[in-house]
Amino acid sequence: MDRAELRRLIVGPVAPVPTPFDENFEVDLGKMAELTQWWVESGAVAGKCVIKIGAQAGEGEKLRESEWPALLRTAVQAAGGKASIMGAIHHKDTVRAVEDVKKAQDLGAMGLQISAAIFNSPNQDDHLRHYEAISDASEIGIMIYNTPWWPYGSMYPDTFRKMADFEHIVAIKWSPPEGVEYEEIFELKETFNIIDNTVQPVRNHKLGGRGYVQNEIGVYPAHDLKIWDLMESGRYDEAESLFDSVVPKLRAFGGKIGKSSGHKGGAKAMMKLMGRPIGEQRPPATPLDADEMIELRDLMAEFGWPMAEEA
Repeated sequence: MDRAELRRLIVGPVAPVPTPFDENFEVDLGKMAELTQWWVESGAVAGKCVIKIGAQAGEGEKLRESEWPALLRTAVQAAGGKASIMGAIHHKDTVRAVEDVKKAQDLGAMGLQISAAIFNSPNQDDHLRHYEAISDASEIGIMIYNTPWWPYGSMYPDTFRKMADFEHIVAIKWSPPEGVEYEEIFELKETFNIIDNTVQPVRNHKLGGRGYVQNEIGVYPAHDLKIWDLMESGRYDEAESLFDSVVPKLRAFGGKIGKSSGHKGGAKAMMKLMGRPIGEQRPPATPLDADEMIELRDLMAEFGWPMAEEA
């Protein structure tokens, strides 16, 4: 696919969906297929949403090298061509990243999110060489995950300008590095889809961005699909009100539970409360305790999200 076609597919809420595990913390591919079919039935289809497999929020960095391709293949097959299925890899050097791009496209993925090769201590020229090699090797869409909170993870607007001719670099998951204004990247909006990763979807869309990331999209797609439709219709006040009615409260809850155990799996707990249990996060993270589950249930009831009677 060419850049224009790929850009039409990498739009809307980007759902870093959770990875289902069984009671032994092994990947549950059957559950992954069921979930993918449910996401599609819920409207998370191509041109409206991106289903991202093996992202950080989906425990991608904790998966075995044999597990993420199996998850990706399962999601692609279960979607039946109806959804934009994207994989994700993290912090790999150029050689391994190129190998993974080829795996992902052979598995039928539409795209791949790729973080910087931070363990190689790259400078900006290294970033350019890294992503040029990836683009040259790719037939699918690449979304660059800019990670300025990691050492060597920052990429700057001038670096992205120099990527304009990298045909398969089609989207930037944007968080601005220190000293860079959020708006600076949008001079490149005609070249790359700018995907917000700063919890500012309305600001992003007003500036010409084409999507945003929020970890709970895969829990209840209808909420974020409605926000996207409102923004696409120019109803920004309604979109912001709906977004703000949920996300700040969930982020505050996540910060609270994260003090007792990192990455406690709020999304998985929410899915359990909705009657779609998909296991727990792998240790050493711990599940939510009984009081935390009650607090989360009360939040979800406040949002008006559907829940199972006995969860």
